[in-house]
Amino acid sequence: MLILRRTDVAHVLSGQELEIVDLVADAYRLHDEGRSSLPHSTFLRFPEERHSRDRIIGLPAYTGGPDPVAGIKWIASFPGNLNEGTERASASIILNSLGNGRPTAFLEGAVVSAKRTAASAALAARELTSDEPPVSVLLIGCGVINLEILRFLAAVLPGLSEAALYDTDPERAAAFATRCAREVPRVKAHPIDALDAALTEHRLVSLATTAAEPHMDLTGCGPGTTVLHISLRDLSADAVLGAVNVVDDVDHVCRERTSLHLAELAVGHRGFVHATIGGLLRGTASLTREPDRPVVCSPFGLGVLDMALAEFVRRRAEEQGLGIRVDDFLPA
Repeated sequence: MLILRRTDVAHVLSGQELEIVDLVADAYRLHDEGRSSLPHSTFLRFPEERHSRDRIIGLPAYTGGPDPVAGIKWIASFPGNLNEGTERASASIILNSLGNGRPTAFLEGAVVSAKRTAASAALAARELTSDEPPVSVLLIGCGVINLEILRFLAAVLPGLSEAALYDTDPERAAAFATRCAREVPRVKAHPIDALDAALTEHRLVSLATTAAEPHMDLTGCGPGTTVLHISLRDLSADAVLGAVNVVDDVDHVCRERTSLHLAELAVGHRGFVHATIGGLLRGTASLTREPDRPVVCSPFGLGVLDMALAEFVRRRAEEQGLGIRVDDFLPA
């Protein structure tokens, strides 16, 4: 058993944005081809009121192709951690041998989760704005995920030069701007107060909040806006129904009272979903923009991405001699 700590995982993935985006794209293609196995995620929730916003999610998955991998991610989301100065999410990943089923690696998973989430968002942004790449982005929610998204957007969109930052906590937005300037210096990041005006001004928007219920619509978006709906519960059902929608997997994203699930409950069908990311990448689906409707990409965050990236980390870590090997974890 190889145990990889957060520092090991971060070391392997540092500066690898373009390679990670390519890996995520390959995983989406394999999934669209039917060369994956992806049971529904399991949501563990708690009966006590003090844990009403907390959850731990299990994502088992298998990704085929030239480097097949199977395993599970176990990721906790405790939004109250932010008030204590710690990260909202923590995660671990177990990889299993496809020869005998035994566990082969145990990884710190929060870095993998954040990187694959950001890579999928950046990939969608690149594909959906290829005709007219944006020069600015509006980031709504000033946390770990939008920082990673900004890092990956800067890698795949060479013309990106500005990031407007909005958070319900202005102090957090100001501190986030400082961190962006340090970690993604090529993009000028600045906090804003007027969200409605910013929605009109920026053609690329990334939503990565801790919202548990819809709290906004998209009526203020200008023509040609692309919205990366990463946190999945920000938009009203009407906003979803009024958009051109792209997802990673229709069945997975229309669950657990996401905005798309609420839209489905409102109309009784899923016809408002126009394409999947994998279908667009493979050319089995197409998308037509409409001037008066934003394009909204709502990726559920498929476990196949975690497994593909975790296996990439495992192989690179072994090549570099990283991690701790426990040879007697299982019986001989």
